[in-house]
Amino acid sequence: QSMGRTGSCFDNAAAESFWAVLKEEIGTRFWPDRATARADIFDFVETFCNRRRLRKHIHWGYLTPHETRLRYQQDQALAA
Repeated sequence: QSMGRTGSCFDNAAAESFWAVLKEEIGTRFWPDRATARADIFDFVETFCNRRRLRKHIHWGYLTPHETRLRYQQDQALAA
């Protein structure tokens, strides 16, 4: 399923990038049930993607998404 608007290939890029990282990190495997699969994917997103994975771009300062979000919130609080 497409994650973006019709005719715009750039809208789908973020979703495609996420699925590529997910498949690369946890691979394609079979889980015994849906609950186990959901728990493994949630664990991957919350503990690896958001807390430890470094963004691979100089613009983000090679920070994790969680660190980037905290920095943004601090900047917004200072601006207010």
